[in-house]
Amino acid sequence: MSMLVTGGAGFIGANFVHHRRASHPQERLVVLDALTYAGNLQSIAPLLDAGEVHFVRGDICDDALLARLFAEHDFAQVVHFAAESHVDRSIVAPDAFVRTNVNGTLSLLKAALAAHRKTGTLQRFHHVSTDEVYGSLGLSDPAFQETTAYAPRSPYAASKAASDHLVNAYGHTYGLLITISNCSNNYGPFHFPEKLIPLMIVNLLQGKPLPVYGQGANIRDWLHVSDHCTAISAILDRGRAGETYNVGGNSEVANLELVHQLCDAFDARFLGDPDLRRRFPASPASQGRPSRELVTFVQDRPGHDYRYAVDTSKISAELGVRPLVALADGLASTIGWYLDNEAWWRSVMTGEYQNWVNSHYGAAS
Repeated sequence: MSMLVTGGAGFIGANFVHHRRASHPQERLVVLDALTYAGNLQSIAPLLDAGEVHFVRGDICDDALLARLFAEHDFAQVVHFAAESHVDRSIVAPDAFVRTNVNGTLSLLKAALAAHRKTGTLQRFHHVSTDEVYGSLGLSDPAFQETTAYAPRSPYAASKAASDHLVNAYGHTYGLLITISNCSNNYGPFHFPEKLIPLMIVNLLQGKPLPVYGQGANIRDWLHVSDHCTAISAILDRGRAGETYNVGGNSEVANLELVHQLCDAFDARFLGDPDLRRRFPASPASQGRPSRELVTFVQDRPGHDYRYAVDTSKISAELGVRPLVALADGLASTIGWYLDNEAWWRSVMTGEYQNWVNSHYGAAS
């Protein structure tokens, strides 16, 4: 059975490819990724080198490419991760978000439906979305449910809401066997250092300021990416077609508190490890100073949503899926991953990995 994974070189996509390959070794995985700034083939390089995953560099807006891939591989499942996902970038340049998240999803849906009508092979089109489509919560508001009305408040959230509606429409109108998952904030390995947790980690290592929007009071629910991948696999294997499932970590915390937790974890880790102090001399923790001194409050993001939280009772009751990684443990393991993979994040931040990609796989299809 063949599975198409769009965006499989990105953060969540790459983690899913590793997870799915380990849990379903009989499946043939085809990764389609445009390798924008946030995509990195080094994240799945061992699987590619071993011939365990087939990679195609290309754009989900390329109708001809999609038609060729569906014809060649006769996919039984599609897992759609490919998206522009950084809210700050969407505020500055929303056009790219509409192109990829809306037009790209439509192109993929059209290709999937055309192929399914021809062969009848496609068993599931799963669309990975975000809790941001639901809007913002007050401190005492109940968590978002799958039936919560959409109220996106950023260009990114609006583009993902539009893609959700398109996926649901293809299920309702054309009978495509779809599912959707709306997840809370992910963290873990292979995360491009523009999002909060990886940015704080690499800045702590380099002794750079830790920028915190406003007063850091905004609250997010944090989901370790391994728990997210487990949930997506469960939806693919046992989820009901036509359904939406919220996926969360049940770990709400204000941004400033999260940054403080990372700082304190750094201080404790560096205290007993002279090798870390040698490798990262610019870090305050290497100099016996508190990492919290790097916290820098910056002007708040325009339209910054106050709180996100999702009710995970549906996926728990129907599929038996619950987050297993506690936030403190997940942060510790994520810090450990970045310490162990310094070459990865440095090459990502400098763009050096792009030369590696081109030398191995050439230009985009």
